Amino acid sequence: MQRIVIAITGASGAIYGVKLVESLVAAGCETHLIVSGAGAEVLSHEVGLTVEDLASRVRACYGPEEIGATPASGTAGLEAMVICPCSASTLAAVATGMTTNLIHRAADVMLKEGRPLILVPRETPLHAGHLENLLKVARLGAVVLPASPGFYHRPRSVDDLVNHVVGKVCDRLGVAHKLYEPWSGTD
Repeated sequence: MQRIVIAITGASGAIYGVKLVESLVAAGCETHLIVSGAGAEVLSHEVGLTVEDLASRVRACYGPEEIGATPASGTAGLEAMVICPCSASTLAAVATGMTTNLIHRAADVMLKEGRPLILVPRETPLHAGHLENLLKVARLGAVVLPASPGFYHRPRSVDDLVNHVVGKVCDRLGVAHKLYEPWSGTD
């Protein structure tokens, strides 16, 4: 059983975080959740859920101010972290090593321990500062997996588009899923 931290920040696209939580729990992963204050607002506005609604689905849920919580230490043994969606401000904090809340600290722990850290930015358009921060986190060892769904699987709904991005995250985590059909070529 994988032990994975999911952080939902204030970028638009909270549905990606919700679907990822659901998918990891369904796959039997021990899922830990952190939702930023702005993430909670976006979650409510876009999906109609509260942090408490999601907290009831996961192993543990922490507030961003809980800097001493389990994800704040490498010795806790959490295996991977996904920030989904990842706001531009969270991206900047991770890129510069600013650990002012639990999301930033947990991401820093993943990087310093050499464990998988996946950032799912949803910002568009991107300015040079965003691009530089994306490059910085990639150079630090994080995976940048933009919320940019493919269309080769011929999506028929918004859910299909969300599932494609979340499936890509699960692929990077090595978590089995049936969120989309893998490409089999044009033969």
